[in-house]
Amino acid sequence: MKLGLFMMPLHTQKLGYKEMYDQDVEAALLAERLGYDEFWIGEHVAAKVEPVSSALQFLSAIAYQTKAIKLCTGVVNLPQHHPARVAADAAMLDHMCDGRLILGIGPGGLASDFELFQTADKNRQEMMAESADIIRAIWGGGAPYDIKGKYWTVRVVDSVQPDMGIGPMPTPFQTPFPTFYTSAMSPFSSTAKLAGQRGWNLISANFNAAWVVRSQWEAYQAGAEAAGLRPDPKTWRIARSLLVTESEDEARSYLAEEGNAIYAYYNYLFTQLGRAGARKIFLTEKTATEEELTLQAVMDAMVIAGPAGRVIDRLIDFIDQVGPFGGLLCTFHEWDRQSLWQSSMGRLIENVFPKVRQYCNLKLVA
Repeated sequence: MKLGLFMMPLHTQKLGYKEMYDQDVEAALLAERLGYDEFWIGEHVAAKVEPVSSALQFLSAIAYQTKAIKLCTGVVNLPQHHPARVAADAAMLDHMCDGRLILGIGPGGLASDFELFQTADKNRQEMMAESADIIRAIWGGGAPYDIKGKYWTVRVVDSVQPDMGIGPMPTPFQTPFPTFYTSAMSPFSSTAKLAGQRGWNLISANFNAAWVVRSQWEAYQAGAEAAGLRPDPKTWRIARSLLVTESEDEARSYLAEEGNAIYAYYNYLFTQLGRAGARKIFLTEKTATEEELTLQAVMDAMVIAGPAGRVIDRLIDFIDQVGPFGGLLCTFHEWDRQSLWQSSMGRLIENVFPKVRQYCNLKLVA
């Protein structure tokens, strides 16, 4: 089992862009120093509170400041990019980080980005799949390129000059190519099923209850089996909101603070997804209704906070509900209290993760 830090990243409007970027870099470098296995970061363009506009560009900024941690996009929103651009930039980054890149891909998830890039009325899942195919074709081929799709064409034919090295696009450092992951956040997710069909790997969101997370793996399994593939839970990544404190009182006191970072995070998602008519992803019980949902009930179900022993117990209970998986991703929440969150990252890897990893690994073997 691997341990990672997952950033959307989502901030509050209290900070300026420079402060947000500096905090995100500091958190990534702390994860490297503490010995985390993976660092994941997402991207959005038209939202100040989700300020990283390019996951690949952000990771390139820390490629030479890190040595061991996997650098992972969580995710590149493929309908918003030309696939040749993604193929070239990802290959370049893979060389810069000595083959530590994991390429998370997705269809996009923010309405303002859909409007900006004019994808609101398009089949973004189909666009994602086509883009992924083109990226693999670029990496697996060579100049000249003549790749035709429904949404994009990649053509470098007439201008190729082999003797001068003109025409070829960069290919990744890794052999085979960087692993593809995609994220799921809906019950019985069609994106999870597509990932299984395509042989991609799966990430489940931290704002999903255990039954939703389990349903995503079931959808993934169905897709894989329909394609004649064998799904491997060791590749599955699951994000959770985790705060490991010194005591129960410290966790209770922090969560009672007005506007704390966990509350701000879930209030933002609960409000925005509610306005988009997508609040079903928060359902805490399979038989519940969206009308019954409250923000507090969502936080009670999704957030695991307290001293190490309590966090271990809740994570083990979560594993019993969803089944074994190969990677636990601790969700980044804005460092409104820097020492609290930095201490939590340290306690997670030192006091919590060894026991959770042991338990989950035994389940994987069984």
